[in-house]
Amino acid sequence: MLLEKNAKSYQEAARKKFVDPSELGSFCENLRKQGKTIATLNGSFDLLHPGHYEMIYQGACEADVLLLLVNTDASIRGYKGPDRPINPLDVRLFNLAAIGMVDYLSWFDELDPIAKLDIIRPDVHVNGAEYGEDCIEAEVVKKHGGRIHIVSLVNGFSSTNLIEKIRSVG
Repeated sequence: MLLEKNAKSYQEAARKKFVDPSELGSFCENLRKQGKTIATLNGSFDLLHPGHYEMIYQGACEADVLLLLVNTDASIRGYKGPDRPINPLDVRLFNLAAIGMVDYLSWFDELDPIAKLDIIRPDVHVNGAEYGEDCIEAEVVKKHGGRIHIVSLVNGFSSTNLIEKIRSVG
């Protein structure tokens, strides 16, 4: 767990976990030179819920380093529509950085993380059971010798369900 106790603020400490997308290749190469294995997990992580935490926990258990890839706002609007995300990218990144199980975070503008995974070459990529072993990330992960780790869904939890519940109360 990375904990920056000498930082002047939470935001300063959290930024130590951020990896600019342009630096992913050299960053991951450095981790490998240190003998570290890398697990990746991608998503929008808009409204965090127990399903996210389970995936993050399992990802952290699968390798030495857990690197989350977060969809940018434009990326999310591209597949979830103009009303999403609820929280902008910077809020989502800082929320995720507060989770001790998350080692590093980066982000991507594309609709899927395949180009970033091709650069990272994770040892393990974590995905939800709804996507299965044949997820869109599988080919690029396996091409570099990695494997897919599937996490069972936590019943009743999804960001979409939470949004619908909030709207129905409002």
